[in-house]
Amino acid sequence: MKNHRTAAITKAEKMTQELPYERFIRFGPEHLTEAELLAIIIRTGTQEKSALQLAEQVLSLAKYPKEGLLGLYDVTLEELESIHGIGEVKAVKLKCLTELSMRMSCAKAKEGMSFLSSGQVAAYFMEQLRHRETECVVLVCLDAKGQVICEKKMSEGSVTMSLISPREIFLTALEHRAVTIILVHNHPSGDPTPSKSDKELTEHVRESGEQMGIPLLDHIIIGDRRYVSFREASWFIS
Repeated sequence: MKNHRTAAITKAEKMTQELPYERFIRFGPEHLTEAELLAIIIRTGTQEKSALQLAEQVLSLAKYPKEGLLGLYDVTLEELESIHGIGEVKAVKLKCLTELSMRMSCAKAKEGMSFLSSGQVAAYFMEQLRHRETECVVLVCLDAKGQVICEKKMSEGSVTMSLISPREIFLTALEHRAVTIILVHNHPSGDPTPSKSDKELTEHVRESGEQMGIPLLDHIIIGDRRYVSFREASWFIS
């Protein structure tokens, strides 16, 4: 009886000591922790720390409220390389991983979506914009069927919405022969509530669009997992 119990304990201990790669092969990726998945990407550790321990240290760099894998989007190469055992090559691989995950999320959101739906447009841009620490303004040009002709970044950085010219917007719209347009931008604070300048610009663009025959279909502000649609909120008139 004692031998059977010892054998069972030994088997259990062996399972907990399995490397993440071995656990992936035995159980599949869905049964691995975030640290174990990262450890497979990191691949090798140091004399002092295993790949799994390095992965746990990498995850600890994520800043509240974006913890875990989600927070890695905001972690810089320099911060990653500050961990002993994470050199430039591994740091670049980890940043590529976060970029790929964001692009996959955007591609999935775009499948079968309608740009005439504010919720679907917000879902599509959410992963692109909600992680940014500065404002990014995107113009979406649509054809007569509501399909995307182009997505153009109008500004990025510390530029506020009040400094963006409707003229720039409609020059781009005319260049691409847009039938309708949508404005999308993010609030780095995570709160998508429109500012006074957001409302003023929206009204100016809406009025210009009516005059030029290229209506502003919507202006969507992206926050952290939240959004505000001027169209849904009926805020086109200030």
